Amino acid sequence: MSTSPSVRRVPLGAVVLVLTAALTLTACGRLHASDEAAGATPGTSAPSPSSSSSPSPSAPAGASPYVEPGAGDGAPHYNENNAYRRAGEMTPAHAEDAEREAGRIRPVLERLWKQRTWDPASVRTALLRLGYEEERVTRDGRRTGGTLTVAAMSPRWENDGYVTPEGTRVALRVHDDACVTAFVQKTNFEARANGPYPETGCFEPPVGH
Repeated sequence: MSTSPSVRRVPLGAVVLVLTAALTLTACGRLHASDEAAGATPGTSAPSPSSSSSPSPSAPAGASPYVEPGAGDGAPHYNENNAYRRAGEMTPAHAEDAEREAGRIRPVLERLWKQRTWDPASVRTALLRLGYEEERVTRDGRRTGGTLTVAAMSPRWENDGYVTPEGTRVALRVHDDACVTAFVQKTNFEARANGPYPETGCFEPPVGH
């Protein structure tokens, strides 16, 4: 009768201890692998130590330190360069007078606009019927009478040269500090009260300078 080889039996408790230790090591490895990305936004990599310690700039690169308060586009010397486009101040009483005259001129321009009539000769004739008198100015710029000025639109640069758009611009001097600036053209018309401009009087200056 043959004898079976002896089999060494391992206690069950030892097997459980070995498996528990293996699972613990595996879990630790997974935890350490995700530590760097903890708290990061999904889909982004964690920041490097050098980038996270750098302070964020307080102003955009290249920003001018000479921006004036209230500058329209933030450009240096904006207010100074655009002073010619600012209408002067009107006294309250003179502003009321100018608003009243603008109210007389506006319906005339609206009627002409609806008639598709915006040439200077027709506009001048219609406004003189309101009782205005054309302003007279000497060659040296001295005013000698009248208050109304009617002219073609200001030339503007288009493609390779200057062109004069269809339409008419109007200036009415109500007081030395109060005007009516108006225009009528194909697209629209307008009449409003404002103070005189430094370089162009009652006429609104063109966009360019």
